[in-house]
Amino acid sequence: MAIPAEIKKCLNLQNIEYGITVESHIELSEEEQSALAVTSFTPETKDIAKLIVLQDSIGKLQIMVPSNCLIDLTEICELLGRNLQALGEDESQSLLSDLKTDNFPSIPQLTGLPTIADNTLFEKNVVYLEVGQEGYYIKLEQDQFKRAMNEVDLGNFAKPFSSAINTDEQSDEAKITEAVEKFTTLRIKQRLENTLEIPPMPDTADKIIKLRVDPDAGVGELAKVVETDPSLAAQVVSWAGSPFYGAPGKIKSVHDAVVRVLGFDLVINLALGLALGKTLNLPNDGPRSETPYWQQAVYSALSMEAVVRKIPPKKRPALGLAYLSGLLHNFGYLILGYVFPPHFSVISRYVEVNSHVNHHHIEEYLLGVSREQISSWLLKSWHMPEEVVTAIRWQQYPDYDGDHNVYSKLLFITNQLLSEKGISNQTQYAIPKSIYDSIHLDEFDAREAIESVIEKSNYIKTMASILGGKED
Repeated sequence: MAIPAEIKKCLNLQNIEYGITVESHIELSEEEQSALAVTSFTPETKDIAKLIVLQDSIGKLQIMVPSNCLIDLTEICELLGRNLQALGEDESQSLLSDLKTDNFPSIPQLTGLPTIADNTLFEKNVVYLEVGQEGYYIKLEQDQFKRAMNEVDLGNFAKPFSSAINTDEQSDEAKITEAVEKFTTLRIKQRLENTLEIPPMPDTADKIIKLRVDPDAGVGELAKVVETDPSLAAQVVSWAGSPFYGAPGKIKSVHDAVVRVLGFDLVINLALGLALGKTLNLPNDGPRSETPYWQQAVYSALSMEAVVRKIPPKKRPALGLAYLSGLLHNFGYLILGYVFPPHFSVISRYVEVNSHVNHHHIEEYLLGVSREQISSWLLKSWHMPEEVVTAIRWQQYPDYDGDHNVYSKLLFITNQLLSEKGISNQTQYAIPKSIYDSIHLDEFDAREAIESVIEKSNYIKTMASILGGKED
């Protein structure tokens, strides 16, 4: 049985009547199937209680909210007169080690820490408590839940977030304008790019984009453009010479990198992604315990390449565009740090506290706009390929079915599978089989592709350091 004995003991001591619920996709053992109190059912997120441990100089505090809500850190700090933040990675792992669970169970008594729960949890007919193992829950009727929470304080600090898709492209521009107007002292000008004061597209990137649409462009023209930027040329050569590709002999030039290792399509997209990535500096004070920016970018790009190769050739999207989408998938992170520097630290603290909430919900709550909206708008204004713009804008919405949706679905799948391995910073969601089927991709093949990339993680970290400098 996947319910820890300590949890059963804790509930039994309080004479709590409970059932055990297991998500429908999990195969039950014979022991679980024979247990009368076990039901196979996937609860709605609004009915699942999430427990998060915060701390400050006073000590640790447990927070309980519905899983479809984020914690308003400002409100709870004001409510309690404290300066709470998320636990550090070491402290979190130490506490979980004591509990012998993968995640924090929604059972306050297990740690003995003071707890405050949002009032909305007490308005539900049934509440499902997480037990620390994915997909397993304790099911409590409301009267039993109240009994289990008899020593818990109450408050109002949970904010529901919506997963609805808004496909109106004009609304993105309006949201960005509103966010900038709200969080800066600049006046809104006629052109949004002036308001944002984003740097113009780098000259090298502009030249590469023109090459992409030139049917007569060849290796010579590409090498000439890349070599006008010595640092970019060095990055491309080092990338091609990485043990990841295992090319025989030393790669001595961009021409070599194209002809002997990577190919024209891959180099042109790699160079374009690197040129854009160099436009903005990495923000300071980002969320702790996140995979560094360039590591994320490299893992995602190489994984997109590997996964696309698993799609039947006749159904396969453009490899280079998928690769570029992966490399730039988190470009909005750099833009957030550039456009909203005073507020980036606040966003980071909310992301740390709300690990169960995807970052785009948190950004929309705090700013009114997400990094995906900002970056896709900017890339579109820079005349980047529509496929890449679509991939980045809709990567959080696997049900999006507009033009070029294969790229956004690929990005969603790839980063979710990387997240399972603790690499991507995406909040984990189950990937419906229908999403795989819609792009003619087999789930087993996709997972196999990701494993092939993960096996070369040491090489990938070296490649990331080549692109963005050493990242801790």
